[in-house]
Amino acid sequence: MSSEKLLLKAYKVFDEVNAKDPNSEKIDGNLVPKELIYGQRMTKTLENFDSNASEALKLAARSQHICRWEIPRDSYPMDRVGYLKWREELKKFHASKASTILQEIGYDDDIIQRVSFLLQKKKLKKDEETQTLEDVICLVFLAYYYEEFSAKHNDEKVIDILQKTWRKMSEKGHKAALKLSYSEKALDLIKRALA
Repeated sequence: MSSEKLLLKAYKVFDEVNAKDPNSEKIDGNLVPKELIYGQRMTKTLENFDSNASEALKLAARSQHICRWEIPRDSYPMDRVGYLKWREELKKFHASKASTILQEIGYDDDIIQRVSFLLQKKKLKKDEETQTLEDVICLVFLAYYYEEFSAKHNDEKVIDILQKTWRKMSEKGHKAALKLSYSEKALDLIKRALA
């Protein structure tokens, strides 16, 4: 099977798995499984951000939240330590789920290991592809989830999250983030976060 066909097959299987998400999001009046649309947004954002992305990076982007609903946030203590433990567990979980699927459809070990490495965010700021994946994650948050998030939280919390998001991103990520369109209020919070 050509690498293009294998990639499309992987996308299809990742989407089929993520379509089982019991949580949904309303898009154009239709309910869509949350992680299904998230994976597709990751792919679309990566294509716009880095048109020369490697196959491993494309696979990592599409499977970034694979089956996330299986480990809900409230299965860990609702404090900072609990949150960090949950995030660490998720990285390993996503890497394992994606690896199993990629193995089943015939990917070689080198690509599977690389996808796993990327999904676990290893060497962030040092590995170019890990950094690109992180930039794409942040851009997807800003483009699709930030407005709703900012409406639910007070300005101080939103500014804190924006500053943390900004710190994770590269210079290229920052430039892409500033080209996105925001409401006046959302843009004002970004300006305050960066001041």
